[in-house]
Amino acid sequence: MTDYPRLLAALAEGQVKFIVVGGAAAIAHGSARLTFDLDVVYARDPENLRRLVTVLVPFHPYLRGAPAGLPFVWDERTLRNGLNFTLTTDLGDIDVLGEIVGGGGYEALLPSTTELEVHGLPCLCLSIVKLIEVKRAAGRPKDFEAIAELELILEEMEEK
Repeated sequence: MTDYPRLLAALAEGQVKFIVVGGAAAIAHGSARLTFDLDVVYARDPENLRRLVTVLVPFHPYLRGAPAGLPFVWDERTLRNGLNFTLTTDLGDIDVLGEIVGGGGYEALLPSTTELEVHGLPCLCLSIVKLIEVKRAAGRPKDFEAIAELELILEEMEEK
């Protein structure tokens, strides 16, 4: 089980620039759906790459689903040379994403964020409108199911 409060606290305390996206963002907006990992889009500037690596190293990040023993080094070079990583850590699963379908990277997504409390911490989260948009662009069956609920939440928000 993913320890969302500890993962988020580590990212925040490490001053990592990130945006909560995916299921965790949906839950922050009021979704009742369950998610098993934390999805974040991170800024790709050199300082933020260093911070992200430093924050996650103590939790032994490893490629989720990769065979045990497969050589994997979590460092700035790996992060700089890659883009999206689905990781398992001592605190659970986290997807660190350089960009997402239908939304782009950190800088492109910033105007479409809102600060919400997630597990007691203020976090930048993808706005519900943008979340619906990127889930629609991803086109996965589980995203289409989530879109229906998110649209109802948005409708209720607009009525208030």
